[in-house]
Amino acid sequence: MSYQVIIPAAGQGKRMRAGKNKVLLQLKDIPILIHTLRVFELDDACKGIILAISAGDEDHFSSLLKKYRIKKVTSLVAGGNERQHSVYNGLQAAKKEGIVLVHDAARPFIEKRVIHELVSVAEKDGAAVVAVPVKDTIKKVNNFEVVETIERSSLWAIQTPQAFRVSLLEEAHNLALVQNFLGTDEASLVERLHIPVKIVEGDYDNIKLTTPEDLYFAEAIIKQRDYQKRGL
Repeated sequence: MSYQVIIPAAGQGKRMRAGKNKVLLQLKDIPILIHTLRVFELDDACKGIILAISAGDEDHFSSLLKKYRIKKVTSLVAGGNERQHSVYNGLQAAKKEGIVLVHDAARPFIEKRVIHELVSVAEKDGAAVVAVPVKDTIKKVNNFEVVETIERSSLWAIQTPQAFRVSLLEEAHNLALVQNFLGTDEASLVERLHIPVKIVEGDYDNIKLTTPEDLYFAEAIIKQRDYQKRGL
C-alpha cells in the first residue's frame, strides 16, 4: 500500500484574522503546516507530497522544509484562486498511477491508521473520504427563520484526506474544468461522474484550523496526546 498526497497551502485564511497565511501560524512553536507535513513525512506508505503555494512564496516554503527536515515534498506548485484550482495544479505534478490523497494544510491531527484505512478503501473502490457522524441537530434556515429540521442519522461531516485513483480524480477535474463547475471538495467533483464515494469513519480530533478559537482546541488536542504518549 502506498500513496502520494496533494496539500493545498495557498489560502489566505481570512477567517483566522492573522494577516498572513494561517498555516504559517505557530502551534506549540512550530508552524501548523509543519505539524501537518510531519504526519506524512513519518508515514512509510507516503511516497511523495505535492505542496500548492502562493506565487512568490517558494523561497520561504523551501526554507521551512529545510529547517524542519521535511524531505518528501517532491513538488512546489502554484496555488490557484480557489482550492480546486490548486489541487488541479497539484495533479499535473502527480505520478499518473496509484492513489492520490488531497489533504487540508490546516488539518494537522489526522491519524496514520485512518490514512491507511482510507487508502485501502480507495484502492478497492476508487474513491473514499474521511468523515464523522454529525452530532448536533441541523436545521435548514432561511432569513434567520427555521424552515426544516433535518434528520441527522444519515448526515456526516466530511473531512480530509480524501483519496482517489489518480485517473479518476483527473477525469473529474477535467470535466469540472470544461463545464466551469466549482465544487466544495474533490468528492463533489467525483460524484458528478456518478462514481460512488465511500466513507471511512475518522475522529473528531481531526479538526480544520479555521478561526482563532480553533487554536485553543488544537493546543488541547496536543496536550492530551502528549499525556497519552506518557501514559498519564
